[in-house]
Amino acid sequence: MKRTAPKDKIIVALDVENLPAALKLVELLHDEVGAFKIGKQLFTASGPDAVRSIQGLGGRVFLDLKFHDIPTTVAKASVEAARLGAFMFNMHALGGFAMMQEAVKAVRALSDGKLQPLMIAVTVLTSMGPDDLKPLGITLPVDELVVRLALLAKEAGMNGVVASPREIRLIKKACGPDFLVVTPGIRPAGAEANDQKRAMTPGEAVQAGADFIVVGRPITHSPDPQAAARSIAGEIALVLA
Repeated sequence: MKRTAPKDKIIVALDVENLPAALKLVELLHDEVGAFKIGKQLFTASGPDAVRSIQGLGGRVFLDLKFHDIPTTVAKASVEAARLGAFMFNMHALGGFAMMQEAVKAVRALSDGKLQPLMIAVTVLTSMGPDDLKPLGITLPVDELVVRLALLAKEAGMNGVVASPREIRLIKKACGPDFLVVTPGIRPAGAEANDQKRAMTPGEAVQAGADFIVVGRPITHSPDPQAAARSIAGEIALVLA
């Protein structure tokens, strides 16, 4: 993967209640970070207009809707995500090989001349640990399950995965250095873990090989979001240097 500026590795999670709150953050941060994540909360509140409005302010969008359905439905949803112009979107790897493969084929078949989005598979949510998986009948160790799902996603043609920073090195070893790893569960030193169970600092994650880090509250809830973003970019720059 080509070398990127430290700030371009940062994706800010716009986990806010409404579009005006999101756009206020985008106006502050579009020159400080690489992209903005629209998740279920904001998309349910504001729909595709949220994507278009953020793009209108110069922000790239990671559409974090975690598609998980029958293959045909996910393929059609993936095409619409591509048509929206999202630079990246995701789906659950637990949806299976056929679901991921059909989505990849449908998006790659688009011939409108637009840049193809990055398609990313979610492995195991960073809020989940072994005690959360056992009641679901999943007894594999978390790291083994993550790598298995990453390999399945790669075989299906996905560009990469969403995974905890603690599994980055294992994924890169199994899938190769060009297979992207997007890591939530990022908490700067001293920040509260909140609902993240497998977290790392930004520097630790990038040093482990993260291609993108997703940061929410440490930036969006900061008294000075710009300064918070710059601090994280500075930490990343030190690691890359």
